Amino acid sequence: MSQMHQQTAGAAGSTCPGCEEPLEAGDLFCGACGYDLSAQPVGAADGGDHPTIAINGAAPEAPPAPRASDASSADWPVAPDVDSSDMPVPAHLPTDLPGTDSAGAELSVDAQVARAERPAEPDEYPLPAPGARPEPEPADPRTALPEPTPPAGTKLCVACRSGRVDPDGYCENCGHAQPRERDHMEQELGAVAAVSDRGLRHHRNEDAFAISSAALPDGSPAVVAIVCDGVSSATRPDEASLAASRAANESLLDALPRGTHPQQAMHDAILSASDAVNALAAEPTQAREHAPHQNAPACTLVGSIVAGGLLVVGWVGDSRAYWVPDDRSGPTVRLTEDDSWAAQMVAAGLMNEAEAYADERAHAITGWLGADAYELEPHTASFKPDRAGVVVVCTDGLWNYAEGVEEMARAVPADSAERPLHSAQVLVGHALDGGGHDNVTVAILPFRVMPQGAGSA
Repeated sequence: MSQMHQQTAGAAGSTCPGCEEPLEAGDLFCGACGYDLSAQPVGAADGGDHPTIAINGAAPEAPPAPRASDASSADWPVAPDVDSSDMPVPAHLPTDLPGTDSAGAELSVDAQVARAERPAEPDEYPLPAPGARPEPEPADPRTALPEPTPPAGTKLCVACRSGRVDPDGYCENCGHAQPRERDHMEQELGAVAAVSDRGLRHHRNEDAFAISSAALPDGSPAVVAIVCDGVSSATRPDEASLAASRAANESLLDALPRGTHPQQAMHDAILSASDAVNALAAEPTQAREHAPHQNAPACTLVGSIVAGGLLVVGWVGDSRAYWVPDDRSGPTVRLTEDDSWAAQMVAAGLMNEAEAYADERAHAITGWLGADAYELEPHTASFKPDRAGVVVVCTDGLWNYAEGVEEMARAVPADSAERPLHSAQVLVGHALDGGGHDNVTVAILPFRVMPQGAGSA
């Protein structure tokens, strides 16, 4: 029991809670009944806990009634009965409330007024949804500049539809690489059609073709198909094939209307193509210093002309031309001989064709167009077929999947003469279905028999 509790246990002038016997100051027990005065402080007899539920079946003890002496010990104010129906609402001024600033000093009247007039802060501040972007403020129509209209003929990005495409093939706005036009090309004239595709393994199309028609001096038509295959181990093979096909085609369109024999015109066209590829090697000295080990641009070439009842072919390299008759009653014939290691082995009698083309060196070419080629020897040949058919002019991207003449005959659709473009599409699809390991280019040139008959050229 603490000293403070002992001093407040008994007080002068108080009575025992148990028997109301007068107590003296400092009494710990009632002298009459022995009540423990320390168990309940004086003046707290009616403020303690009084059980309301019977314990052990006994009725709860009723709390003692308040005595008059207790009521008279506190002077409580009594609220008067006032009619408040017309009482004004109490007014509270900001200066009625004490306050201090952040330094602990009392607020001035002006500061307290400003604090009271400050609007209450909201309990919650709205937050934007995750990932939501604030809405941009609308532009002032008086100052906003109109979007510039690109000049006519400007190539726009296929992704963002607004950025211009730079010469390297990338969008200046979003940087998206654009599809290259040479990845897949198709062209059809009245009597000839060609299709070229990048294939499934190469990152670009290094093949090129050119098809055209011209009028001979007697007014009869001459139809031309040129196909070139860039040499992948050389520098810029795609540029070489494109330059060669265009140069050869232009040379033929110039020579045939002047009456030059088609076979001679083909020979001259191959020489023109060679000059165009050689010109690509004439690079500035600085370019050679940065890449001294690069080979000169190079490509192969095969072409065909149908004019005046003649079928003329010319080639350098391993691109090929096949003759496929419409009725398939006659034989399908390969019209060209490859400039390749395998062909040399077969010509020398060292291997048969199956053995030679099974060797890993089979496709190493021994003739091509380019500044570092051996002495150029254009091959040309002229034929007079005795029946209608088509000439298939193609790169090795096709004939690798139809190497034998029987395989090529089965791959060429029966209606190729009437639908040359469809036939070229089918043959390109045949190569892609076979694996598409290389670029593939096919030109279909129909041949119709002249009324006067046929003979050997």
